[in-house]
Amino acid sequence: MIPATNALRAIGWPWAGRPAPGPWAELMDAHPAAGPARVVEQHRSGYVVADATDRAITVESLPEWQRPPGYRKGKVAPEDRPVVGDWVLVEDGRRIVALLPRRSAIKRGAAGEHYRQQLIAANIDVVLVVCGLDGDFNPRRIERYLLLVQAEGVTPVVVLTKADRPGTDADAALAALAGVRAQGVDVVAVNARDPAGVRVLDRWLQPGTTAVLVGSSGAGKSTLTNSLLGVERMKTAEVREHDARGRHTTTHRALIALPSGACLIDTPGMRELKPTGEEELADGGFGEIEALAAQCRFRDCRHAAEPGCAVRAAVEAGTLDPGRLANYLKLRDEVVAASGRLASRLAQKPASRPPGKPPARGPGRR
Repeated sequence: MIPATNALRAIGWPWAGRPAPGPWAELMDAHPAAGPARVVEQHRSGYVVADATDRAITVESLPEWQRPPGYRKGKVAPEDRPVVGDWVLVEDGRRIVALLPRRSAIKRGAAGEHYRQQLIAANIDVVLVVCGLDGDFNPRRIERYLLLVQAEGVTPVVVLTKADRPGTDADAALAALAGVRAQGVDVVAVNARDPAGVRVLDRWLQPGTTAVLVGSSGAGKSTLTNSLLGVERMKTAEVREHDARGRHTTTHRALIALPSGACLIDTPGMRELKPTGEEELADGGFGEIEALAAQCRFRDCRHAAEPGCAVRAAVEAGTLDPGRLANYLKLRDEVVAASGRLASRLAQKPASRPPGKPPARGPGRR
C-alpha cells in the first residue's frame, strides 16, 4: 500500500511509484496492509515517521528493537535498528512492521571499550561538514569527518560558516584545506545567517535529495538550517567567547523538508569521532597520500624513516602538508585497530556482518 507518490517523493522516496523488483518490493509484498514512511525523528522512547511533509506521527517500534541493553536472546544490534532517514513500513498508522534496506548510511565508532557502531543518518545523498571560521576551524578535524562520512554514492561538501564575523579569513581557511580540495571535495564559505548567502548550497540541495549536517556544537548547523528554511525553526545559542565552543542546542536528529524540495537532517554536535574499521583512507579524502604510498620502495612502508619513502619525499619537497600526513598516519592506525575489533566481533557473530564494505585491510594495502 503506497500513499500519494508525490507526497512521498517530497520527503525523499527514491521511486516514481512502487519499488522495482527486489528487496523493497518483497518486503512490501510481505506486509500488504503496511505503507512506507520515513523516520524523521528518533528518540529514546521511539520514533516519529512521516509519509508527507505535513504529516508526522509517533509510532511503536518492533519489540526486538526495544530490548534492554543487557538482553541477549534475539537482541538486535543498534546499527540494525532504524535511524533518521530510514524508510520503514507502518501498519494501521501506528506500528512499524519492517525496516526497508538502506541505500547509504553515515556512521561512527561508538564511545566505550567494546566495539559498537553508531549510525548518524541513513539514505543520504549529501553530507554537509559544517565548521566555523572562528576558533572552531580545524582542518584535521574536517579530514576526520570526511573519512567517517564516506559512503557509496554520498557527496561530501565542507561548509565554512561565520564568514561574516570580524577577523575571519576565508581565503586562509581555503588555503589550509588545499589538500582536501585537491581530492575533489568542494569547500564553500558562507554567512549562515543570510538566506541569500546560503543559496550557494542549492546545487547540492535539489528536489528529492537528502542532506545531513555534521559538525561541532556551535559550528552553525542550526543557524544554517533556519536560513535554508527561511524561518526560525531550530533553536540556536551563542558560542563561548574564550574557546568558541557551543552548547548542544540540537538535542536529537531530525529530518526537515526544505522549500527547495530537498530534505535536511540536522544532528547534535559530535565531539568524539572514532572510525568503525570499514573506512578506506583513499575514499576518505587522502587519495594523494595513498597514491604516493604506492610509489614507496617497500610495500609495508610506514612512512617514518624507511629509505625510498615517496610520502616523506613529498613532505621534504614541500608538496605535502606535514600536518596532513601526521593526521593520515594517526587515522590509518585508528582504522586498522578498529578493523581488527570489527573482525573479532564478526568472527564471534558470523551472521551479524553489516551491509556495506568489508573490514579495511592493514597498512600498505594497495
